[in-house]
Formats: sequence, structure tokens, C-alpha cells
Amino acid sequence: MNAVLLALEGIAGAGKSTLRDRLLDDTRSQGIVASHTGQFSWLSPTATRTLTRMRAGQPAASPDEASEAACWDLALHARFILTPATTAGPVIADRLTLSTAALLALLHPWPVHAFVERLAEQTAAWPRLTVLLTTPPTTCNTRIATRATARRFAEDPDTAHRLADLYEQAADAWAATTGLPVLRHPCTTTADLDHLAAFCLDELRVAPASQSRSQEFADEPEPPPPRSMGP
Repeated sequence: MNAVLLALEGIAGAGKSTLRDRLLDDTRSQGIVASHTGQFSWLSPTATRTLTRMRAGQPAASPDEASEAACWDLALHARFILTPATTAGPVIADRLTLSTAALLALLHPWPVHAFVERLAEQTAAWPRLTVLLTTPPTTCNTRIATRATARRFAEDPDTAHRLADLYEQAADAWAATTGLPVLRHPCTTTADLDHLAAFCLDELRVAPASQSRSQEFADEPEPPPPRSMGP
């Protein structure tokens, strides 16, 4: 039986880490054993090279190569990280499919829904709930400006505005493709954080189904890699 997988999505500075940490504290205080994961598995060297370049703002040779790298990494993520983690308790993913699709669409000449549809083929990685933090890019930019580290590619103000639009499109495509819910809400104020944390905590408390989609796929043979990717 598998517990809830909850994905937190949004541009840099939207409040994902703040909400994640709040949820981990809240679950711990209530005796719920929750864990968290990142966006990628980093288990395929070939896919990792492509994804690392894209995170730095360098497109892949083609949209197909980009989507193959992302899909193969997600397949490995589901099989070796997400599914085992959800057998132990609820899992909070700090970025997942929507973030990947938005990044791919930012760098390549395919619409974001095409990347969402490709990534959604990895059904074992479907979160029960996706939370898209719609914090305004101007607010996110102000938060990022206070950080001591240099800005990353996706944290440039113009890029962040473009990504915010792509996230909205990705959320629409995800809901249409999978039928799964996406909660859209800003994380700007303490009241926002309290509201989001309470809502997500209720979701994380949900008892696992007798056999979830993740468990069904965990029992299948390891998926073959996309056309050009390998372990």
C-alpha cells in the first residue's frame, strides 16, 4: 500500500521550500512519517548530462532529445525513489513534472502541453495532488534578491515571468491529460502559508488505497529506456 505523493510546483522564490519545510514540521509534530524528494533522480548519466545543461539554460539538440532525457529520468525516479518512499509514508516532491515541462518548453520549440503529455506517460510518478504556487513573479524576484547566492538561469526576472505563464499552461495540460487536481494558490503572506499547509496536511493524512497506481506499476518489469537514453 502506498501513501500520498504531493508535488509542490512554481517558479523560484514562490515559496515551495517554505511550504515543504512547514509540512515536514507539521507532519512530524503529528506523528506522520513524511519525506521529501527533489525534481530529478540523477540515476542515468546520459540523461543527467542533458538535464544539467538545460538547468543552466542550454537547450538539448532537439525537443525529442530533451523529452527523452526527462522521461527516462522520471521513469527511474518513479521506480527507484518515489515508489519505495511512498511505501514508508507520505512524500512531498519539491518540483516534479510541471517544473520539468515548463523548463523544456522554455528552451525548445514545442508547446508545453506536448512535454506534459510525454511526461504523463510515466504514470507511476503521478502525484495525488499538485500544488502550483502562483506567487507573483515580482514578489519572487524580491525574495531572490535577498539571497547571498548568484542568480541561476531560471531566476532572471524576464525568464521568471515566462516560466510563470508556462506553469499555468502546464497545469491546464496536466489536469486535462491525467484528470488529477491542481491547487493553484499564491504563497505571499503568512495567511497564505497557513491555508496551504492546512490543506496539504489534510491530503497527507489520507490513508493509502488498497493498491495505488504507483504500486501497480512497481510490480511491473523495469521500463525500457526511451530511444536514445540509457542507465
